[in-house]
Amino acid sequence: MESILFILALAIGGIATWQIFSWRHGLKKKKHQEMLKVESNVLLERIEKVFKVVLAEGYFTEIYDHNSRKNFWGLFESNKKALIVAKARVAMGFDFSKLQWRVDGNKKKVIIEFFPEAEVLSIDPEYKFYDIDQGWLHKFKNDDYTLIINEARELMLQKALESDLPDSANKQLKVMMQQLAASMNWEMEIGKSGGRKKSLSETVKGLLN
Repeated sequence: MESILFILALAIGGIATWQIFSWRHGLKKKKHQEMLKVESNVLLERIEKVFKVVLAEGYFTEIYDHNSRKNFWGLFESNKKALIVAKARVAMGFDFSKLQWRVDGNKKKVIIEFFPEAEVLSIDPEYKFYDIDQGWLHKFKNDDYTLIINEARELMLQKALESDLPDSANKQLKVMMQQLAASMNWEMEIGKSGGRKKSLSETVKGLLN
């Protein structure tokens, strides 16, 4: 009888121990899952609130020569011209609202599926007019100055896009995203359409070498 009671006590104790272990393991697992969820939400919140970020700035100077001729009834022509020196500070960056990504919470990984192209976020131009030459019948009007300024601005914009500013912004973006993920102990992976998905560390290493 005593041996039966002893075995029964061992069985009850074993069951109780197993239940306590299972409960603590489940609680620990639940807390871990909740922590993953919280970290995931914080990371996504940081990405979503960034929106437009300036990652590269450049200063440009361009000399723009404007020349316009007007024919008066086939009798004579009048010429007006001006030399414009345009200077501009151009800020290049990204619109993060165009970024497409997904999250693998189990692996603590953010997969970037689409990176937007670097774009000019702002341009701060300054114009100075020199050597203004105009005929008495063919003078500069306010609309002419507006047109000249717009043409000069477009020229500065084109120069910025053809410079190394977009490449600089791309490098800075990838480094920034890597640091953002690393601050939360997450990994980041960049996917390229039509090719193998490349990790951010590989991308940054390739860019900086």
